[in-house]
Parts: sequence; C-alpha cells; structure tokens
Amino acid sequence: MDNMRFQVTRVFVVSVVSLMFFSLVVMLIRGDKLVNFDHAIIESVQSLEAPYITSIMKFFTEIGSTKIVVFLCLFIIFFLYKVLHHRSELLLFIGVVVGSPILNLLLKEIFRRARPDLHRLIEIGGYSFPSGHAMNAFTVYGILTFLLWRHISNRSGRTLLILFSSFFIIMIGVSRIYLGVHYPSDIIGGYFASGFLLATSIWFFQWYMERRPQLAGRMLKRSVKTSK
Repeated sequence: MDNMRFQVTRVFVVSVVSLMFFSLVVMLIRGDKLVNFDHAIIESVQSLEAPYITSIMKFFTEIGSTKIVVFLCLFIIFFLYKVLHHRSELLLFIGVVVGSPILNLLLKEIFRRARPDLHRLIEIGGYSFPSGHAMNAFTVYGILTFLLWRHISNRSGRTLLILFSSFFIIMIGVSRIYLGVHYPSDIIGGYFASGFLLATSIWFFQWYMERRPQLAGRMLKRSVKTSK
C-alpha cells in the first residue's frame, strides 16, 4: 500500500512539473525569447541534409502520422485485451491515445502559431504549436512503456524498453525539425503537453486502482441496503 501511494505521489509530481515546463515554454514563445534558439537548432539539424537522411526522416515522420498511430494503437488494444487480458489498462490506454489528439487540437487553436517558413522539405497545413507528431509519439510510446514495464522483470529488458521508446520519441521529433515543419520549441512543448496528459492519466488510474476495493465495498453496502 505504501509503495502504491509513493508511485501515485511520484506520478502526480511529474504531472505538475510537466505542466510547469509547458507553461514556461509558452511564456518564452510569447515573449519571443526562443527565436534564436529555434533558428540555431533548425540550422544545425538541416545542415545535415542529404538524400538518404531525408528518406530516413520521412520514414520517422510517417511513423508518427495519424494512420500509422491508429494502426499501432489497434494492435496494442488487441494485445492488451486478448493476450494480457488487461481490461482496466485497456481503458487507460484508449483514454490517453484518444485524449492526446484532442488536447493537441485544442492547444493549436488556442495558440495559433504559424509553422516555420525557412526551408521546408515537405508541405503541410495547420498550426505549429505544439507538435502533434511529438505529442502522439510521447503519448503512445510512453503509455506503452508504462503498461509493459511490469511484465519485464529483468533490468536489461527494461533498459531496452526505455531505449526503444526514447529512440522513436526523439527521432519522430527531430524528423519534424529536419523536414522544416516545426520549430524545436513546438517539439519540446509537445513533449511536455503529453507528459502532463500521460502523468495525469496514470495518476488517476493508479489512484482508482488503489481505492477500487474501498469503492467496491461501498457499492456493495449500498446495494445490500437497497435490497432490504
């Protein structure tokens, strides 16, 4: 019980910290404090431009696209339901992956930041902040890591899980900068926005799991009283 409470508290702290850093990124963007930072990173990343690197970056940006994310999520839902028989975790996963694009759409409409117009290798519409690809990547691979963590007992397996998830999250974000459709601050903001959503969802899930026996007991008592 104490360990569960510690985990709930830790996730809550991560949620608050993510919200604080997201707010900080917003304030810096609105104050034009990240212009030099964004341009310096874009120039550094795009200086690596080469045909084979462009192909690699287009591959990673495609992995973060809506159609691939939907396909991946359907596979994970099937795996959770049929293989691991996780009903509660399935609801958590669906809630997070559905909530991420909704939150992204709301934030884009609030901030209405135009996309960079420096050197684009692909064309895309819509607003820039925060990056939808970054949010999708962080959300999907983050919740996948959380759900699989308890099923991997050895340290090397967990390390590989973290490295795998981190690699795809970072590469999808970098691909958007390389292709010229996002500022680095869009990517960072997207990570923190998803970090807040993910940590808040996990916090609520763990809070519910900790109190589920108590809630079930109360419901049972009410049903007994009603039957009388």
